[in-house]
Amino acid sequence: MSAAAVVVLTATVAAAQNLDAGKSPAKLFADGCASCHRSPRGLAKGRFSLTLSWFLKDHYATSSDSARVLAAYLQSVDEPPPRGPAKPAKKPARSAPRPPKPVQTQ
Repeated sequence: MSAAAVVVLTATVAAAQNLDAGKSPAKLFADGCASCHRSPRGLAKGRFSLTLSWFLKDHYATSSDSARVLAAYLQSVDEPPPRGPAKPAKKPARSAPRPPKPVQTQ
């Protein structure tokens, strides 16, 4: 009877392991989200971090920690990219074409 209890307890502990522990946020996205979403951009849609992590925990993530990390990652890629150097000025356009000469009647 005690051997059976050990087997049951061992199986319970093994089932409780977090398979997402130690994965980078990009890896979490690649493993769990990329099959449906091509890119992480736009998935946070301006949501608050707390509500986004709750949503992910309830529907997709295996733990609160992985949901929090994934939420932070999704929000970080939704931020607008930093502005680059100003675009060079366009070359001035050629002057407008001249209107045609009036037709002289005889």
